[in-house]
Amino acid sequence: MAAATNAAAAAAPAPAPATPVPRGQVDLVDFIDWSGVECLNQDPAHSIVNALKQGYRDDEGLYLASDSDEQLLIHIPFMQVVKLHSALFKGPEEDGPKTIKLFCNKEHMGFSNVNDYPPSDSLDLSSNHLAESKPMQLKYVKFQNVRSLTIFIEDNQSGSDVSKILKIALYGTTVDTTNMKDLKKIEEH
Repeated sequence: MAAATNAAAAAAPAPAPATPVPRGQVDLVDFIDWSGVECLNQDPAHSIVNALKQGYRDDEGLYLASDSDEQLLIHIPFMQVVKLHSALFKGPEEDGPKTIKLFCNKEHMGFSNVNDYPPSDSLDLSSNHLAESKPMQLKYVKFQNVRSLTIFIEDNQSGSDVSKILKIALYGTTVDTTNMKDLKKIEEH
C-alpha cells in the first residue's frame, strides 16, 4: 500500500518553486504607491499591472508588453523610503528584456532625456537569467534612500519590436522614518 502511495506522489507534478526572497529582505510590492506608477510605451492590453502587481505577476498568461518599439520606461514611487537590494525580471526567452537601466529618485523622465542621466545601476540579462527567476543583486550603496525607481528597458533578447515582461519583483527593506504629522506638540504648564 505504501509503495502505491509513493508511486502516486512521484507521478504528481511538483508545484512551481516560489521565487526565493533574498535573506533579510522583503518583497517591496506592499510599499508601492500604485497611484503614481507609470509606464511609457506600454501596450494598453498588456499593462504594467500584469508584471508588477501581486497575483497578476504570477499568472503566466499575463505580461507587460511594449507598444511602438522595444523600449519601456517604468516609474515606480514608494509610499515610504526603502533600501533596494535586488530586482527580479522574468520574461520570455526571445522577447524578454536584455539591457535594463535603473534610476533612483529621478522624477519626470521621458525617452527624450533618459540618456541625460547616469543610471544608478545597469543590468545585462541573458535569456537564461530570464527563465531562472532569480533576483539580481544591485549596487546596494546606490539604493539606500529610495523614494522612487525608474526602470528603462532599452532592448530585448532578440532585437524584435516588442519587449515582454512576465514579472518584476523588487526586494529590499524599509527605512524607519518619523512621520512628522504623528508628533504632538508638548504643552507647557
